[in-house]
Amino acid sequence: MSNLPLLQDSDAVELCGTVERVVFHNEENGYTVLRLVPDKAQPNAPKVKGAPSRTCSRDPVTCVGYMTGPQAGVHVRLGGRWVNNPRFGRQLAFESAEEIMPATSEGIRLYLASGLIKGVGEQMAGRIVDAFGTDTIRVLDEEPELLLNVRGVGRKNLENIRRSWAEHRGMRELLLFLQPHGITPAYAVRIYRAYGSEALAIVRENPYRLAMDIHGIGFVTADAAAAKLGFASDSPLRVQAGVLYILQKAVDEGHVFLPRSSLQEEVCRQLGVDQALVLDALETLEIDERLVCETLDPDEAAHMPAVAEADGEDAAQEAAVYLRRFHHYESKTAFYLHRILASPKSVRFDKADALVERITANLPIALAPEQLEAVRTAARSKIMVLTGGPGTGKTTIIKAIIQLFSEVRARILLAAPTGRAAKRMSESTGREARTIHRLLEYSPKEDGFARNENNPLACGLLVVDEASMMDVMLFYHLLKAVPLGATLVLVGDVHQLPSVGPGAVLADIIASETVPVVRLTEIFRQSAESEIICNAHLINRGEVPVLESSRERLSDFYFIRQNEPEKAADMIVDLVKNHIPRRFGLDPVDGIQVLTPMLRGAVGAASLNSLLQEALNPNGLEVRRGERAFRLHDKVMQIRNNYDKDIFNGDMGRITHLDPQERTLSVTFDDRVVPYDFDELDELAPAYAISIHKSQGSEYPAVVIPLMMQHYVLLQRNLVYTGVTRGKQLVVLVGESRALHMAVKNNKTRRRHTRLARRLKPQL
Repeated sequence: MSNLPLLQDSDAVELCGTVERVVFHNEENGYTVLRLVPDKAQPNAPKVKGAPSRTCSRDPVTCVGYMTGPQAGVHVRLGGRWVNNPRFGRQLAFESAEEIMPATSEGIRLYLASGLIKGVGEQMAGRIVDAFGTDTIRVLDEEPELLLNVRGVGRKNLENIRRSWAEHRGMRELLLFLQPHGITPAYAVRIYRAYGSEALAIVRENPYRLAMDIHGIGFVTADAAAAKLGFASDSPLRVQAGVLYILQKAVDEGHVFLPRSSLQEEVCRQLGVDQALVLDALETLEIDERLVCETLDPDEAAHMPAVAEADGEDAAQEAAVYLRRFHHYESKTAFYLHRILASPKSVRFDKADALVERITANLPIALAPEQLEAVRTAARSKIMVLTGGPGTGKTTIIKAIIQLFSEVRARILLAAPTGRAAKRMSESTGREARTIHRLLEYSPKEDGFARNENNPLACGLLVVDEASMMDVMLFYHLLKAVPLGATLVLVGDVHQLPSVGPGAVLADIIASETVPVVRLTEIFRQSAESEIICNAHLINRGEVPVLESSRERLSDFYFIRQNEPEKAADMIVDLVKNHIPRRFGLDPVDGIQVLTPMLRGAVGAASLNSLLQEALNPNGLEVRRGERAFRLHDKVMQIRNNYDKDIFNGDMGRITHLDPQERTLSVTFDDRVVPYDFDELDELAPAYAISIHKSQGSEYPAVVIPLMMQHYVLLQRNLVYTGVTRGKQLVVLVGESRALHMAVKNNKTRRRHTRLARRLKPQL
C-alpha cells in the first residue's frame, strides 16, 4: 500500500473491530476509506506533537487501505500503521485486512443483513439465522440447499445466494492466501476477476500465471510468492515463466524477438539455472503455443552481435524466438502490405503528370525537383514513404498530394499516432486528422478496433504523419483496415528516435526496398534562415553545430555551458521561469518544455519536475502519490493509453480541478476535461520536464535540453536530433560541450531485433 501518504510512521499495529461506515470504496482496485469501532479502547492521539497519549477510548477510527467488498457491520482484523494525514488527521493505514467470521447468532444475523449477499436483506437474514443459529455459516458453506426450508427462499433465490456467498468466500480465502506473499488486495481483485472461483486453485498450482495473466504483477513478485509456496528454483514452471518474462522485457525495450542464444544466456543468468532447463522450457512453451521459433538465415544471424561470436554450427542453427502475438503482428503486417501492393489502385489519374504540374504550379512556393517527384510518386504508387528532416517541405507535399486526390473527388483520410501529432497535422493541412486509434474506432468494451479487413476504412487516400512513431502492433491493425485499392502515404523522419513500442516499422519498410521512398534533403529558403533547422541537419550529418551565439541579434538556438549537474538544473529553472519569458515573451508553462535524456539524476525528469513545480506552481491544493505531488494548475502528461477516457500515452494537459474530499481531480487536455479518481493517478506524471522519447510527435514554442556526461549511456545522435527538432521558435541546450560532441558523433544506435524488412523483401 505504498501509495498512501505516510507522513509520520509508527510501529506496526493490529486492530480488530466492527465497520461502522464505509466512507469510500473503489470497486475497480479495492481502495477503501472506512470508520471502524475498535473492540478494545485505543490511545487517543496526543494534543501536542511528541507528547504521550493520556486517554483511551473506543471512538470510531478512520482506516484507509485496500480491501474487497467492505460492508458496515462486518467484523475485521486490520494490520498497518498509524499515520498523520495533513488534511484528515490521525488514520490507520492498513496493509492487510481479514474478515472475522461472527461466532454468535446475533453477530451472524448482522453479518448477513449487511448487504453482503445478494438476495438476503434484514428480514431474510433473521429467518435464516432463526433456522440454523450458530450453524448458519457451515450451512452456507457445505449444505446451501437446506436454505430451501426457509420461508421465502426458492430455487432461483437459492442460486443467487449460493453464487454470491461462494464469490464472497472465494475472495476472502484468496485475500488470506495472497497477503502473506506480498500481493495486495488491489491485485487480489484483479486476480479474482480474471480467474473467478478457480482463482485460489490456479494461484496455488502455478503462481507464475499471475505474471503472465495479470497486468501489474511482474515476474519478480510472482517468483517471490512461488518461493514462499515451496516451488524450487529449478521448477519447470519457474523457467517457463522466466523465459516469457525475459521476452516481454525485450518487447518493452523495442525488440520484436530475441535470438535464441541471447535468450538462453539471459534466462540462465537471471534465474541461475542450466541451459538444458531453458531448452526444455522453450520446447514446452512452443508446444503450448506461447512462443514461435523461426530459424534465422545464416547471413541474418551473422549480423547479430550476440550470434556472430558463436561457432559456425551454432550460428547456422540460430533462431528468432517470439512471443506468439508479436510473431503474428510482424508476419501479418508483411502479408497485408504485400496484399495492398498487389491490388490495383482505386483512384486513377488521366494524364497524371500534367495534373501534378497544374496543381503544383498553383502552390505559393515552387517545389524542388525531389519534392515534385514526391507528388508524382503518390499519383502512381499504391504505397509510398516520404521521409526528410525539418524544413524540407513535407507539409507542403502532403497538401499537394491532398489537392491531387481532391481533383478526382477521392475520399481522403489523415491520421497520426498521437493526439498532438494529429492536431498539428490538422492545423497544417486545414483538414481533419485523427489519431490512428480513433480512425480505427477503438472500442474499450470490445477491447478491439471496429475497423478491420471485414469493415475497412472508406478512403482512396490515407496519409499517416509521424510514421516513425508507429510500432508493429499499431501498424498491423492499421493495415488490416486499409482498403485494398487505396493509396497509402507514410510520412516521417526516419532519423528520429524509433517508436516507443516494439519494432522499427518505418526504417524496415525503407530498408526492404519494396515500396517507393522519396528522401527530402533540400531545405526551403525560409527554413534555411532558422538556426534550429540548420543545426538539426548538421547534427543529423554528424557535425557539431557552432556553439557560440551572436551577441548582435536574437538567435533561435543557444548552447549554455555548465559542467555541474546541480548548477545546470538551477540554470534550467531560471531560464524557464525568468530569462526566456522575459526575452522571448513565452509563457513559462505552456510555451516552454524541458526535454531530458534521462528520468533520474540531478537533470533527470523527476528532479527537474520537482524544481520546476516549486518555481512555477508553488502553492495550492495538492495530492501526493509516492514521491510525486499533483497540484491544482500543474502541467501533467498521460503516460499510458486509456481507451475508456479516450486519452493516450503522451497527451499533455493542466489540472483544472482537485477535490480532496471526493478524491478526484480533472485534467483539461486541449478543449476536453477528463476526470480522474485519485486511484488513477499512476496514469499521470508531472510534465514540466519530460523525456525526449515522450516528446516524439510534438512541437513546442521553446525547448530546453540538458546534456551532461552523466547521460553518457544515452548520448546518441538520434536522441539529440529528436530533441532539437521539437522546438519551433527556440532551442536552448544546457550542459557540457563534450556531451554534445559525444552524442553527435555516436551514430551506433542500438539495433532492434525485427524481421519485417526481411519478410517484405521479394523472395529469391
